[in-house]
Amino acid sequence: MNEKVEIIQINISGEDKPGLTSTLTGILAGYEAFILDIGQANIHQTLSMGILFRTTADKAGDIMKDLLFKAYELGVNIRFTPIAEDHYEEWVGLQGKNRYIITVLGRKLTARQIAEVTKVVAQQGMNIDSILRLTGRIPLQEDARAPKSCIELSVRGTPLDRAEMQSRFMQLSTELGVDISLQQDDMFRRCRRLICFDMDSTLIETEVIDELAERAGVGEQVKAITESAMRGEIDFNESFRRRIAMLKGLDVSVMEEIARNLPITEGLDRLIHVLKRVGFKTAILSGGFTYFGNYLKQRYGFDYMYANELEIADGKLTGRHIGDIVDGKRKAELLRLLAQVENVDISQCIAVGDGANDLPMLSIAGLGIAFHAKPKVKANAQQSLSTIGLDGILYFLGLKDSYFDDRRF
Repeated sequence: MNEKVEIIQINISGEDKPGLTSTLTGILAGYEAFILDIGQANIHQTLSMGILFRTTADKAGDIMKDLLFKAYELGVNIRFTPIAEDHYEEWVGLQGKNRYIITVLGRKLTARQIAEVTKVVAQQGMNIDSILRLTGRIPLQEDARAPKSCIELSVRGTPLDRAEMQSRFMQLSTELGVDISLQQDDMFRRCRRLICFDMDSTLIETEVIDELAERAGVGEQVKAITESAMRGEIDFNESFRRRIAMLKGLDVSVMEEIARNLPITEGLDRLIHVLKRVGFKTAILSGGFTYFGNYLKQRYGFDYMYANELEIADGKLTGRHIGDIVDGKRKAELLRLLAQVENVDISQCIAVGDGANDLPMLSIAGLGIAFHAKPKVKANAQQSLSTIGLDGILYFLGLKDSYFDDRRF
């Protein structure tokens, strides 16, 4: 004769104490109860725990009695909720639904920002399974490091309109000064292996060609062409040839001086440090120049570097280039090539850039991130990062500050 089965959910709250989880699950073990699900969170030393377990009807009363007495001894609150078998089976069936990760990131996160993001989730008919803080706990007196705050929402279900959901998140990003990433929680998100960066205005906070043009006395003319190209208003190759032609006669010693003083983008040191520790291959795919790309490659240990080579004669720039131009199309080709060389799927690749010529590689990468990008680029990218430095990419990968507790960064 089959024994009647009881499914019971217990919720425990109160001051967290060492051994509490072990003690409560030990009681369940003593009655040979089967744990169906368990979750625990700790906020400011206050515990919130849920356990869903299955037992037989003849043991259920004794289990609840023992748990109640033990909870009283430990000074925590406990609540019991019986779960009907059909409701449990329905809940289990939901596990097969799509899962998404929503990353909310900024200098600081406010209640309004979180409320607006979660409102979109509800409107799309999805459920939040968990919320995890990825950044360290926030001190009342902030230290010298640039502040950053990030939470990750694990969401279950299929959005009613994913494109509309993504569009609304991008709109909120602009309105509320926060970055919001929406990614499907699949195997590729958890095993990214190759990351490719644009250089100018991404790894460094300048356009090197503008720096060269200033030294050559044609700064305003070149800067205007650069900005137009980055906005996608003119063809990159055409703009490239026009700009470098204006550099004719510039002494190469200027390049060394600029390289020594490149303004490095916030968060780059920490980002590369962490990516190397977790086994990423790194590459620079730049429409800029090899001289400066090689400088960054040596300084940070990038594995690959592709850029444009300026022709030099008698110690001066000739106003011409050597070889094919690394434009948007070429960047995408190089990304595919490097994926093959490293034997990884394109879905395991990340591309990061700010300009219109980065869009081709951003669109084919498993994760394409528009970094402090121009409006056209941000509007056409999968994800954007605009509120903090490059190390914000780590949170898009689900990496927590506590994994890399290094005060140098």
